[in-house]
Amino acid sequence: MSIEQESGGRDEPVYKDHNLHVIWFVTLMAVLGSSSISPAFPEVRQEFGVSAGQVGLLITVFTLPGVLLTSVAGALSDRFGRRTILIPSLFLFGIAGGACALAPSFELLLGLRAIQGVGAAALGAMNVTLIGDLFSGQDRTAALGYNSSVLSVGTASYPAVGGALATFGWYYPFALPVLAIPIGFLVLFSLYNPEPHNEQSIKEYVGNIWEHVKDRQVAGIFVGNLVTFIILFGALITYLPTVMFERFGSGPLMIGIIVASASLTTAFTSTQIGRLTERFSEKSLIRLSFVLYAIALVLVPLVPVVWSLLASTVIFGVAQSLNLPNSFSLLNEAAPKENRGAFMALNSTILRIGQTLGPLFMSAAAIPFGLDGAYFIAAVLAAAMFLVALALIR
Repeated sequence: MSIEQESGGRDEPVYKDHNLHVIWFVTLMAVLGSSSISPAFPEVRQEFGVSAGQVGLLITVFTLPGVLLTSVAGALSDRFGRRTILIPSLFLFGIAGGACALAPSFELLLGLRAIQGVGAAALGAMNVTLIGDLFSGQDRTAALGYNSSVLSVGTASYPAVGGALATFGWYYPFALPVLAIPIGFLVLFSLYNPEPHNEQSIKEYVGNIWEHVKDRQVAGIFVGNLVTFIILFGALITYLPTVMFERFGSGPLMIGIIVASASLTTAFTSTQIGRLTERFSEKSLIRLSFVLYAIALVLVPLVPVVWSLLASTVIFGVAQSLNLPNSFSLLNEAAPKENRGAFMALNSTILRIGQTLGPLFMSAAAIPFGLDGAYFIAAVLAAAMFLVALALIR
């Protein structure tokens, strides 16, 4: 239930909660930084005369601060409050990101992207932390499901938005982060959340987190989330376009439709998570998700025509909706309230590591087995994670 409901306030469906609406805007900013600008990379290369490898640094310098600073931001939010960290992060993300559109050189563009990445470090962890602060029980799971739906809509739509803007100039997609500035004011004046009161010493703080992290179920969820993002960013986002181009000669539009279908399926199915958890446990749904991942991955090398890949991406999207909202809900439940920021930030760091390892995993598997074989190896990884979840997440 929401804080309002706990305190005897109005009783309303989770999706109508005003605080959740504000968090959705934060979530949309959390996934804006990379997917919206990648369609402009050819224009960026032409404008600044850089190579494909150099333009890829625009992603690397943006994501690296998150790996290093997300856990720090989470710990600071436990000590000084969520809004104290979130609001400056949104402003920094918006100002530095918007300034990228005015960069006169590629070197300055890289520097501004790095600063923008510092602002982004807190966003992906803070949204689920706030939901954990505001909701409990099945309402928390439902709220995380709706948030996952919003995230998936952003993930699916940003490349199309960025591509459309890039037709007018390379810099237009880079201007999109300025939207974070009014969202920062919205959080400042319109988000009502219970701020943590943490007076633990550093030793007590770290010890309390470690005591919960080493719990068998929590460790299983962390491993599951790592595997999920290895599969997501390796098999789906990075290499499925290559499979479609090499095997079927698919163009960018077809590739975009097929890949986006996974996110759109996740968006729809995630809205039903609250109902599903009324009949099935969160842990059962997480275990089922890894069976579905394995099926989706096995299908990729077997389909005869390009449209058949929709069967794989739709199954993958359902698996995502069963997995991530329930995993985040269980982690929020396991997290000590006074350490929730750092706890969820640790999970966000694990997701970023999985995002980094995904393409490397598929590339390494493809060397001895070929790209089709790499998908079978990824399916074996998903099946192995099902066994791990069966043993640990129960």
